[in-house]
Amino acid sequence: MMRYKLLGRSGLRVSEAALGTMTFGETWGWGASKDESRRIFDAYLAAGGNFIDTACNYTDGTSEEFLGEFIQEHRERLVVATKYTLTSRRDDANAGGNHRKNMVQTLESSLRRLRTDYIDLLWLHMWDGMTPIEEVMRTFDDLVRSGKVHYVGFSDTPAWVVSQAVTLADLRGWARPIAVQAPYSISGRDVERDVLPMARTLDLSFTPWGLLSGGALTGKYLEDTDAPRRYEGVGPKTNGIAREVIEVAEAIDASPAQVAIAWARAQPWHLIPIIGARTEEQFRENLGALDIELPREHVDRLSDASDFDVGFPRDFLEDDHVRGLIFGDTFDLIDDHRAAAMAPRLEAAVS
Repeated sequence: MMRYKLLGRSGLRVSEAALGTMTFGETWGWGASKDESRRIFDAYLAAGGNFIDTACNYTDGTSEEFLGEFIQEHRERLVVATKYTLTSRRDDANAGGNHRKNMVQTLESSLRRLRTDYIDLLWLHMWDGMTPIEEVMRTFDDLVRSGKVHYVGFSDTPAWVVSQAVTLADLRGWARPIAVQAPYSISGRDVERDVLPMARTLDLSFTPWGLLSGGALTGKYLEDTDAPRRYEGVGPKTNGIAREVIEVAEAIDASPAQVAIAWARAQPWHLIPIIGARTEEQFRENLGALDIELPREHVDRLSDASDFDVGFPRDFLEDDHVRGLIFGDTFDLIDDHRAAAMAPRLEAAVS
């Protein structure tokens, strides 16, 4: 059975893994039928899961429609998260974006499809680069005060924007974001540069998607195949990492998917992975990652295989020479309780 985690700076308890439902529906040419989606949903609840992630646009609204039926007898116990931003009418300039009009209209549509009168967590799906953050945060707060939304978060948004949002909320007494969402995997660690350090500092939970890099880390694209893929152009680097994942999986008697998910869970972040699949069998296999604790040697092996360069400013500020310029000979004599949990990752990044 699953354990639970507090979601960001809130008292909300969510499962240690979320159910991702972008595969619920076949309108995009791939995904799960209604019956298969129901089996995945039931398997997740049977395992003790309570945190479900969807979006207004997933399979053109089919995901929310399926969930609207599935959650009816379980609504009180479930934490349902959905997203707004992406356009619903490509010829309408206001049918997409982060602004108030789209947020309110999209929420109303999601409530109808989900057959509920409130959303537990409303995500801004992707940053549009033009809506004032004050407008976003004030509208979020209005919806929370109305009771239609309980909590808010940011997905696929630059760290500096989320930092602005949290600062505004704290200063003005508005609803404070409690989580961030972004892609994260052994082959895609960009969020370690600023998004994840920001999340840790501001007490935001991180709910990563794309843990398998669209299935590439399972080795499914090592040979040419006609199988549906979410990410195009899988290259030699990703396939090289996939081979390492497969070897580790063989060594510990697990599946490559379980190893890739377990690697992410072994990282020193407050992380709640989003786990999804196109079949019940795949989902049960992926969920098995919760029972795996990768030995440190394998975690390090996979991290090394990614050949990740954290880049400026972290690699600069964490360099021993630069620390000497700042602290002289006293850095190792200072007990910084805020950085203690990060020490293993920072040392690995510098090395």
